[in-house]
Amino acid sequence: MVSVSSLWADEGVYYPIDVEPYTPAVYFAKGKNDPQFRTKLKIALHLVERAVQEAIPFRAVVADSFYGEDRGVREGLRRLSVPYVLALKPSHAWWHPEEVAGTLQDVAHEAGWESTERPGQWGRITRTFRDGSTQDWWVLEMVAGPYGPDKTERAIVATTDPESLPDLSTWYLVTNLPAPPERSGPEALFPPASLEEVIRLYGLRMWVEQSYKHVKHALGWSQYQVRSDQAIRRHWQLVWCAFSFCWYHASHPSTSATQEAKAPSEPGAPLHSSVPAEAAGTGKKNQRGKRRAATSVLAGGAAGRARVVGAVDHGSRAIGVAGRLCPHLLRCSSCSVGLNGGTPSHSTVQLDPCQQTTGKMPSLRDCCCSCGVRPRDAVRPAAPSPAGSSRRGLAA
Repeated sequence: MVSVSSLWADEGVYYPIDVEPYTPAVYFAKGKNDPQFRTKLKIALHLVERAVQEAIPFRAVVADSFYGEDRGVREGLRRLSVPYVLALKPSHAWWHPEEVAGTLQDVAHEAGWESTERPGQWGRITRTFRDGSTQDWWVLEMVAGPYGPDKTERAIVATTDPESLPDLSTWYLVTNLPAPPERSGPEALFPPASLEEVIRLYGLRMWVEQSYKHVKHALGWSQYQVRSDQAIRRHWQLVWCAFSFCWYHASHPSTSATQEAKAPSEPGAPLHSSVPAEAAGTGKKNQRGKRRAATSVLAGGAAGRARVVGAVDHGSRAIGVAGRLCPHLLRCSSCSVGLNGGTPSHSTVQLDPCQQTTGKMPSLRDCCCSCGVRPRDAVRPAAPSPAGSSRRGLAA
């Protein structure tokens, strides 16, 4: 599924703000003429409008040429009184006489560049990156067609080489941020922005490309196995929660936790591999147990202690709401008041009726608790009411 999302970013960090799924026109009764159909461009404007309504502070909206080349997007942002720095294509043109340069790239080639000592209309700026490194770029403020420092929109070209204008390191930008006072017109809706600031703002758009690696590739943005719109949105929210935890962990390093992770969790306990002996010498497919082999970072025992969740001695707590709602769990009559501190404790009997298609209930096994009561002495809890079960948990 294709989605349109918005991010907030500065030089040090970025985080997601909003997201909306894009539904193709073929899924609507009237196609593109259906009133419910929205293009990606309209969705993007809607996300910006929501950010304005939520009073989220930002200096400008930045986006690539897919949005910058659309006049409707730029007009919509101006109606919202939102500043923007958008990319344009090198072939972006306007009406012009045949003998006059009429594209951004043609105007850049005619800006009088000869060398670094004789740059013509080009100016040098220094870009500083997140790791502290710097790089010299060259910028050009265009005065051509509908663009200029004293007009509604400014057109700016930034590149590492004004002579060749390489595709990978040349930006063609349009912005409604006014030029500094000595160059701008009489009225200004936004604080003025120098050429250096315009380039700095558009440079933040690289966080969008980085988010594809973080959110989509590493955290499984599109790896959902659900179909409903609500479930997909919930999956995206969980991915963003995981992303937020990752940022927090990266920005709050813990020396003690690092040292504790390096030390063996159980010094006296030998490391055991979960690969059975009969699987020794077989291929990788038959040695899947290697993935679960113990390491020095994992807990060597089940007993609860600092930094180790009590997963066995507090199994009922681990089951939680989802376990109590399962109609196939058995409750031992001898331990109905157990680990949950006065509330009935449902024992986890090893059943698998939900995943079988035979229609038969498998045989009951021993109660998982330590009371020793056989399943024949156990009682089945009452099934939860639909009203109570429909509001619990996240269905992703």
